[in-house]
Amino acid sequence: MTIMMAGGGVKKGAVVGATDEIGAQAVDLARPIRDFHVTLLHLLGLDDNKLTYFHAGRYKQLSQFGGAIIKELIS
Repeated sequence: MTIMMAGGGVKKGAVVGATDEIGAQAVDLARPIRDFHVTLLHLLGLDDNKLTYFHAGRYKQLSQFGGAIIKELIS
């Protein structure tokens, strides 16, 4: 997946990861989408551990399986 981000604390000119020559497979630093989600929440000034919602009789977190901030994107 290719994502372009600008401003809001994103490092200028940062490229994270790489794919093969035809773009079919990640060959360097493949990160799960939950890491990107947690990074976006961090850039918005929100703590993903404190964001919960009520569903099916219990409270759930937005990033239920955890996630790590992608430090290479933060300036």
